[in-house]
Amino acid sequence: MVFVQSTQETAFVVRACAEERVPIIGFGTGSSVEGHVLAVHGGVCVDFSQMNKVLAIRPSDLTATVEAGVTRHQLSAALAGTGLFFSVDPGADASIGGMVATGASGTNTVRYGTMRENVVNLTVVTAKGDIVRTASRARKSSAGYNLTQIYCGSEGTLGLITEASIRLHPQPETAAAAVVNFPSVRAAVDSVIEAIQLGVPLARAELLDALTIRAVNAHSRTSLFERPTLFLEFVGSKAQIEAQAALMREIADVHGGGSFEWALHPEDRSRLWTPRHHAYFACLQLRAGSRSITTDACVPLSELSACIDETQADIQAHGLLAPILGHVGDGNFHCVVLIDPLDAAQYDAAEAFSRRLVARALRCGGTSTGEHGVGLHKMRYLQDEHGAEGVALMRALKHALDPDDIFNPGKVIPV
Repeated sequence: MVFVQSTQETAFVVRACAEERVPIIGFGTGSSVEGHVLAVHGGVCVDFSQMNKVLAIRPSDLTATVEAGVTRHQLSAALAGTGLFFSVDPGADASIGGMVATGASGTNTVRYGTMRENVVNLTVVTAKGDIVRTASRARKSSAGYNLTQIYCGSEGTLGLITEASIRLHPQPETAAAAVVNFPSVRAAVDSVIEAIQLGVPLARAELLDALTIRAVNAHSRTSLFERPTLFLEFVGSKAQIEAQAALMREIADVHGGGSFEWALHPEDRSRLWTPRHHAYFACLQLRAGSRSITTDACVPLSELSACIDETQADIQAHGLLAPILGHVGDGNFHCVVLIDPLDAAQYDAAEAFSRRLVARALRCGGTSTGEHGVGLHKMRYLQDEHGAEGVALMRALKHALDPDDIFNPGKVIPV
């Protein structure tokens, strides 16, 4: 393990490893969930935790430049008092470099986009140990290939990201949070889809199914109705929020939604949203001693209701304990399959469910993973999603940028 402190040190490590063809695995905070940082072929782990400087904040450009090891919370602290914030929130206090490498997203995606839409340029160390800047600081460019996006989402298989310039957003004038329950998952999802189609600029739209709400009530000592529930957030001026809220109420009423619980003050919004942020840990308490196999899928909005309905029917048919929660504003949902880690049959059942979920998402025109990434676990689905020709093109890109396969070997591209 090497704790690098600069881009130049990182380049030195890569050149040394390249000379001996030793594998290199970049490591941020280890919060990824698809085995991205497991050293399956041994090698050198390059830990970026000591590259944690915020190099520049440019309020006029709405950008910041940070080293790869800066975490989301560190960046938020550095932005305090600027009137700006960084929008990508995957839940964990992940490193910015890791978030770029996995193409992270989260609860704010419906309004502000994923990591891909919020990266300006990168500094990358290539397989030869060269240092490359992928783009300028300009807001747009048509000069050459889009190198930034090639590395964003590459999961450490094409190079090591050492610095990133990222987009910032103005803090909204006012924000309001709301929680509302529905008679079914379909009714909740259809409410969000209709709101988006009518132009309601939702800042967040999160779904928790009834089982997740039961877990949240037990874990956070809340008293929410144990029904499918939406956690919503609206931003803008006071008048804009009032208009958005009124339209959302009308839509929810049509779909059988219950009464809205509102929060305007920051501390009240935090109280209202805290159960959502703790939902994963709450779900783990549903079965004592359990561990989770957490998977995600993403489908077009028009297919989301049907896909979740089929998934819930699948869970019931196979006797699984698997709460569902998701970022329904962008078609992404997660299943937390709880199993006894000592029971091989339960593990096999969870894996079989994961395969059926991916097949269902692909049949709906979706993807095997909306934000978790491929890593080790989802390589088997890449050809089903992209076809043999698409995977061959990815393999050619990998070979061109990393001919000796030293960067995170055994990940993303199937052998």
